Amino acid sequence: MNEWKIYKLSEIGTIIGGATPSTSNPHYYGGQIPWITPKDLSTLNGRFIEKGERNITEKGLSSCSAQLLPQGSILFTSRAPIGYVAIAKNPITTNQGFKSIVPNEKVNNIFLYYLMVYNKSNIEAMGSGTTFKEVSGSTMKKVEIRIPNIDVQKRIASILASLDDKIELNR
Repeated sequence: MNEWKIYKLSEIGTIIGGATPSTSNPHYYGGQIPWITPKDLSTLNGRFIEKGERNITEKGLSSCSAQLLPQGSILFTSRAPIGYVAIAKNPITTNQGFKSIVPNEKVNNIFLYYLMVYNKSNIEAMGSGTTFKEVSGSTMKKVEIRIPNIDVQKRIASILASLDDKIELNR
């Protein structure tokens, strides 16, 4: 049997929060950079997202702490609500309602997507706050997950993805 090892999310990827450029500056919006909010994921049918309702400009991106996430990053909503998950189909940025993961060589991003979907309830239970629950970056970094070696991850991801491909095709 293949051994599954326990890792903290911070050991298998970089956790990146999002941000919102000032909405009072019209020069920050309407550009070419996809800017994703939790609302965009609430209506997503499928695993991949390439754009949301709004785009931002280069000026908008550099005006705040948002970062451009590479293709294949795992987007995870960390508040209002916690637990929407998607895979960036292209370079993308998010608002502050996310703690996204840029996977490293220890993990297959498709496998990580399914793992985050599976662990949604556990992560949500780690949230704190009085008005609405939120999972902080430091909490996300400490989330422990169990993963097999990369070859087993790829096989599992391939099986799950082929099933989802059929479901998405039938839609």
